[in-house]
Amino acid sequence: MTDTTSPETPVEELSFEQAMRALETVVDQLERGDVALDASIALYERGAALKKRCEDELKRAEEKVAAITLDAKGAPTGTQPLDAG
Repeated sequence: MTDTTSPETPVEELSFEQAMRALETVVDQLERGDVALDASIALYERGAALKKRCEDELKRAEEKVAAITLDAKGAPTGTQPLDAG
C-alpha cells in the first residue's frame, strides 16, 4: 500500500483526514525551520493547496448536513436538493 499523504500524491485525491494529516506535517516542517528555502516554498504551496482542500471538503459536508430535512418532531426524513431554497 502506498502512502497517500506523500508529497507526490495530488491534493485533490486526498480525503479530508488525509489532507489534514498532510497539512499538519507541512506545518511541523515549516515551524522547525530546518528546510531549505526552495523546499520551504514548495511546502508552503502544498500547504496552501491542502488548506483549500480541507475547506472545500468541510463546505461540502456542511451543505449535505444543511440539506437534511426534518419532520415536525425533528426527526430526519430525507434530503432535499441543495438548490431547492
